[in-house]
Amino acid sequence: MGSRRTFLFALAGAPLAACNTHMAGLPTEGDYSGWYIGTAPDQPFPIPLVDRSRLPAAYRVQTVSYSGGERPGTVVVDIDQRFLYLVQSGGTALRYAVGVGRQGFSWKGAAYVGRKGVWPNWSPTSTMVRINPRLPRYASAGIGNPLGARALYLYQGSRDILFRIHGTNEPWSIGKQVSSGCIRMLNEDVVDLYNRVPVGATVLVRRGGRYRA
Repeated sequence: MGSRRTFLFALAGAPLAACNTHMAGLPTEGDYSGWYIGTAPDQPFPIPLVDRSRLPAAYRVQTVSYSGGERPGTVVVDIDQRFLYLVQSGGTALRYAVGVGRQGFSWKGAAYVGRKGVWPNWSPTSTMVRINPRLPRYASAGIGNPLGARALYLYQGSRDILFRIHGTNEPWSIGKQVSSGCIRMLNEDVVDLYNRVPVGATVLVRRGGRYRA
């Protein structure tokens, strides 16, 4: 019980960062205890495990039919459907539920995984700071970090385009259009994706059925 209490206290102290979202109608810190059922071992922090009964059954990771034509190993994010697909062979894909950028902040295009991070640190972009000057300028890795347990950093050429696929400490935001542009996943889901996707993998983020303008 003591470790669970410590875990929930850490969540309640999460920084109010741009990647996080506190909106009307969404739970507040006092509701954390109802969302988590424990932790899974990981280093250097345990992975928070979400009570998936609180989410639609369609949001569970599952293998689905896929006819998009991309080669196996490609990551496809559908902004409209709020799903991320990891293309497999044989006309299938692993499908994960995601949260996406709110109106005016979502990005679409072709990129690749330029690097990956385990329990990464976080700093806001200059745009985030301009929109919300009260943001902390840095958050160290941990349960309350807005990037969660893992992050995949998207690049074009040699340039980090400042969009990430990452974990979240706000599980109720999965399936919603609420972030500052990044693709957020449940922590246990992003760990699974991280273990399957190598640096260099192609990432296509599409909206309106297209990833090109």
